[in-house]
Amino acid sequence: MINGSMTAVLPPSLGTMQTLLGESGSAGVPTAGTIAPADSAFPVDTSGSIGGNSNLTIQQTPMDNASSGYTDVSSDMYYEDGSLGTLTIPAIDLEVGVYQGTDAATLKKGAGHFEDSSIWDGNVAIAAHNRGANNYFGRIHTLELGDRIILTTRQGTRTYEVSSVSKVDESDRSGLTSSASNMLSLYTCVRDERDFRWCVQANEIV
Repeated sequence: MINGSMTAVLPPSLGTMQTLLGESGSAGVPTAGTIAPADSAFPVDTSGSIGGNSNLTIQQTPMDNASSGYTDVSSDMYYEDGSLGTLTIPAIDLEVGVYQGTDAATLKKGAGHFEDSSIWDGNVAIAAHNRGANNYFGRIHTLELGDRIILTTRQGTRTYEVSSVSKVDESDRSGLTSSASNMLSLYTCVRDERDFRWCVQANEIV
């Protein structure tokens, strides 16, 4: 059961950027483009600590998994519960529904898909809360290279392998750029560090 819910051509640019905010009013994960006034979205965790992973950046070379580079969301891609699919990360015992958008209301239901990113081919970008009742991405910074992430949508199921875990500046949008390779980019806030975000990237296993 899903936690807290049911169940080469260049792609379009990612458009404007909105600073994602939490209920605490602190800055969250950016989308892409220019920064707009902060007004809503997922919270920065202001309690606890990030353990031994402060300033962590680990990377490996991406695999060769070329694709068409972009798949737009269409009306026939939604499931009956309103989700676009399911994200599963066995290493942290996570299974969560993925919904369109990254506003506060959406992130209460599950993980949120960045609207201007691809939903299947190319770089699929997803954000979620890191604390509270909807603490879906609270442990993504503990993932290790090679850990598996599974994305299931109406297009099928893809398995990805973690290739980097990084703590990035909140204004760093490089993880949201389009890609000709099939990959995932997962974002959440960093506890007690409102100017930083955790970014986990994974490449499709082919």
